[in-house]
Amino acid sequence: MPDFLGGPPSAEQPSASLTILTVCTGNICRSPLAEVLLRGRLEPLGVRVHSAGTHALVGHGMPEPALDLALKAGADPQVAAAHQARYLVEPIIGDADLVLAMAREHRSHVVKMMPNRLRRTFTVREFARLASTLSTEDARRAADAAGGSPQDRFAAVLRAVADQRGLTPSAAEDDDVVDPYRRSSETYARSAAQLVPALDEVERIVRAALG
Repeated sequence: MPDFLGGPPSAEQPSASLTILTVCTGNICRSPLAEVLLRGRLEPLGVRVHSAGTHALVGHGMPEPALDLALKAGADPQVAAAHQARYLVEPIIGDADLVLAMAREHRSHVVKMMPNRLRRTFTVREFARLASTLSTEDARRAADAAGGSPQDRFAAVLRAVADQRGLTPSAAEDDDVVDPYRRSSETYARSAAQLVPALDEVERIVRAALG
């Protein structure tokens, strides 16, 4: 089936328990880095992870500095090298159990496209900040209380995370991952240093929800 997102057809995962979407501007630096790292961590759990861009450079791969960072952080070389940028469109937002935007502008873009996804959409650093207030045990309890499918369990944990909005204030810019595109190697490194620890929290919450 052709991929209406602008990239190559994605591998089908009919048994995927959850779907996570990562979003940035060009879909060549930040969101694919998040995608390939989360895929390595979460695909063994049956979680599908993919990415898209609000102004995607359709068909482009990750630039060399971003690819190097992905490999150093443990991404599968074949997966990282195969990435092709694609546009953000409503169907993939609708299919996602969690949308992780790289910056507030991308979060706003997603919510404008599909307002009913507000409580499933966070910047990745915002998600990590809010999730850090929720212990693994509390996340598991929320999931167990929901019971049912993986989607139901995860949705219950997401509600607990979203409920922390407004209770854990921070400087707004602290919720963004800096855009390194066409900037220095130091900026690429700073961007990755902001992103990768946030992914640790994403992984922790997903594992707690599915556990």
